[in-house]
Amino acid sequence: MTDAELVALLQWALPRLGLRWAGFRNVRATVRKRVARRIAALGLRDVAAYRARLEADPEEWSVLSTMCRIPISRFYRDRAVYDAIVADVLAPLAAAAAREARALRVWSAGCASGEEPFTIAIAWQVDLAPRFPGVALEIHASDVDPIMIERAERGVYLTGSLRELPDRFRAAGFDAGDAPGTVRVKPEIRAAVTFRCEDVRASMPEGLFDLVLSRNLAFTYFDEATQRDFALRVGERLRPGGALVVGAHEDLGPRAFQTAGLVPTASRCIARKPDTPA
Repeated sequence: MTDAELVALLQWALPRLGLRWAGFRNVRATVRKRVARRIAALGLRDVAAYRARLEADPEEWSVLSTMCRIPISRFYRDRAVYDAIVADVLAPLAAAAAREARALRVWSAGCASGEEPFTIAIAWQVDLAPRFPGVALEIHASDVDPIMIERAERGVYLTGSLRELPDRFRAAGFDAGDAPGTVRVKPEIRAAVTFRCEDVRASMPEGLFDLVLSRNLAFTYFDEATQRDFALRVGERLRPGGALVVGAHEDLGPRAFQTAGLVPTASRCIARKPDTPA
């Protein structure tokens, strides 16, 4: 399969999946390998035959949707974003939770194999828990892929996946794994995170959240209509004063902000819900 054939297939198929081509430009090699393997497994001749299969078999669209999942994740990915989350987002949200004598609730949407929610749990344990001893942290993490959720629940990683994590976080967050070259998330960090297999386009965790992390998911891969719907539902789930964090290379855009009732901040990755209605 040539790159041009894959591009043509995706540009035809992605809108039917509620996805957008722009999000796949830089990761299309991964999708090409998966589609090529699928074509071979089905005993089809070429991309044209696979497109005909999609037109004839509605169930094959679910398979293609699975092949378009891009679970790129690592600990402390995009350091500047994490630094801003800890200093500019979590700290004031924790102060509000302390005043109201309640837990601080975080949702990691599209958590892949758990690196993001565990990073937040470790950062909280090291940098913020001592400042807010009366505040409990609850992290809900979801991903559409059951294999990713299974890996996250195991909490075992190669040491190389920690290469961007500050040293103080490594020591606080991990024990040595059973196999050489692996580490295991410490029980007290693991206890802060609840994992759930869930498609954010269909449902969300219950309750209100202080912080929602949707980095490199909805605002990269979903089409505009799905982005607006997701932003609206996130806005409804955020507490007044709560924050939504998107990826370093994502942009909610003014329309999505207005739809969700969120206000952009100086950081293009962070939007807040006003403390009182506008």
